[in-house]
Amino acid sequence: MTEAVGARSVGALLEGYTRGTLRPVDVLRAAYAAIERRGADGVWIDRLSFGEALARLEAAESRRRAGAALPLFGVPFAVKDNLDVAGRMTTAGCPAFAYTAGRTATVVERLEAAGAVLVGKTNLDQFATGLVGIRSPYGAPASVYHPDYVPGGSSAGSAVAVAAGLVAFALGTDTAGSGRVPAAFNGIVGLKPTRGLISTAGVLPACRSLDCVSIFTRTPEDARTIFGVARGTDPADPYSREDGEDAPPFGPGFRFGVPAPGQREFFGDEAAARLYEDGLARLERLGGRRVEIDFTPFRAAAELLYAGPWVAERLAAIRPFFEARADAMHPVVRSIIGGATRLGAADVFQGMYRLQALRKATLAQWREVDVLALPTAGTIYTRAQVETDPIRLNNNLGYYTNFVNLLDLAAIAVPAGLRPDGLPFGLSLIAPAFHDVALCGLGTAFASGALPAPPPRARVRLAVVGAHLAGQPLNGELTVRGARLVRACRTAPAYRLFALAGASPPKPGLVRVAGARGAAIEVEVWELEEGPFGALVGKVPPPLAIGSVTLEDGETVKGFVCEGYAVEAAEDISAYGGWRAYLDARKEEAS
Repeated sequence: MTEAVGARSVGALLEGYTRGTLRPVDVLRAAYAAIERRGADGVWIDRLSFGEALARLEAAESRRRAGAALPLFGVPFAVKDNLDVAGRMTTAGCPAFAYTAGRTATVVERLEAAGAVLVGKTNLDQFATGLVGIRSPYGAPASVYHPDYVPGGSSAGSAVAVAAGLVAFALGTDTAGSGRVPAAFNGIVGLKPTRGLISTAGVLPACRSLDCVSIFTRTPEDARTIFGVARGTDPADPYSREDGEDAPPFGPGFRFGVPAPGQREFFGDEAAARLYEDGLARLERLGGRRVEIDFTPFRAAAELLYAGPWVAERLAAIRPFFEARADAMHPVVRSIIGGATRLGAADVFQGMYRLQALRKATLAQWREVDVLALPTAGTIYTRAQVETDPIRLNNNLGYYTNFVNLLDLAAIAVPAGLRPDGLPFGLSLIAPAFHDVALCGLGTAFASGALPAPPPRARVRLAVVGAHLAGQPLNGELTVRGARLVRACRTAPAYRLFALAGASPPKPGLVRVAGARGAAIEVEVWELEEGPFGALVGKVPPPLAIGSVTLEDGETVKGFVCEGYAVEAAEDISAYGGWRAYLDARKEEAS
């Protein structure tokens, strides 16, 4: 049985393999047949032979049979040709610059370790400089929707490879929008992750401090799957960051920010403007609430990327080559990067100061919204239009994308309909760092028309014996975290209770003892979510700690316990049966 990748998602391939209706070798063979049928389409710069790809699949199969967990086993993929693959050329779209990579980029290693099968390296705007996808001496792909229209850049080949069904997913890079604009122009999904969550070790930089590895897929669920495998801290990447806790999913009532009407720009494309309104209405049907924002500081930040000193970072990435062989570069790319030679160190610092001020200004907008909903690009151009006016039209395509990395945001581009002429339109959902998974979920909801039910939140039961009891001085530490009282009861008869000397406010210590020396102690059992519970644990001072407490009915819960050294000279108050009874007795004695 032979099946092309075609319109199959990563999830559909994996399901087919599990059910036995698809075989990875057949999918790989059909992918190569589809590539051959397309001929010289400008997608590829370097493609593995079928035999080389088959050998990689067979190696993955051997590891799988040996017991390795391969969550992407047999899934064909491609990478942009500014990512290194050991033993193969990296060109960055410039033959005179090309070099043989000594090692494979970390992100590619991780995907191959998960069983994905590399097919080849894809075409790009030279040195990842452009949003059009036609600045390459290796030819130029076109939008899969019309041969006269640009595919979007710089990750043009990767986007077209996915949209044309040649591979199930592909990697690009995204500094200014290169992982989002091509997705929009080819009707697929483009995830631009939080900076530093996917390693850029082995990726030729464009702007090293801003670059992200981006992910092209057919569905937001696939993007989440690939992101889950690709992410992770990497000591080889100085810009890698600790993998933080994912933000919670967007739920009903989420607030999505849109520019005020006077700040929207579609460059005369009325069909795109209508599709944008349709997309906003779809978000409202999901339960979202539209909030108009001031887009000015976002646009001002976007303008810094090419009009400010960050263009000097592009020069820094290839400076020796530029100084020796600038004549070998694409003329438009050469003119953009060459502009950095007019900048000095003072310009860089002034740009950094300006960006910091704009970051502060955007914070006011983020207090009002949870996510931005913007056109991915305001319009789409033909290749002839771009060749006539390459800089201005390229800049137009970055109107809604250039600010995202500068402001440390995450984004996903999703298909949002077709114009009457059949050309695609895309919507971008943008949120602060670490919202990557939440954005994939919202993208899925946008595509399906329904928000998923929120997952149940794990809760923890906590036994308290002293100052955290209801009505006692520290009970507010529980209630402020949303804890609820489940029941009052006693421990198993295996504990002793001590009044801790010098504690402020006064509090007891609960210690488990061996044999028949224990007593049953009054406790309250409270319940709170895992996150707030963890925050509470972090505030518990010694000699108290959180341990396990067995209750009178045999249930074991978390609870306040005490280290043994602290009760050696403390008063044993177990005979009172609990902290409240002890406090009442003390009051009577005092009166």
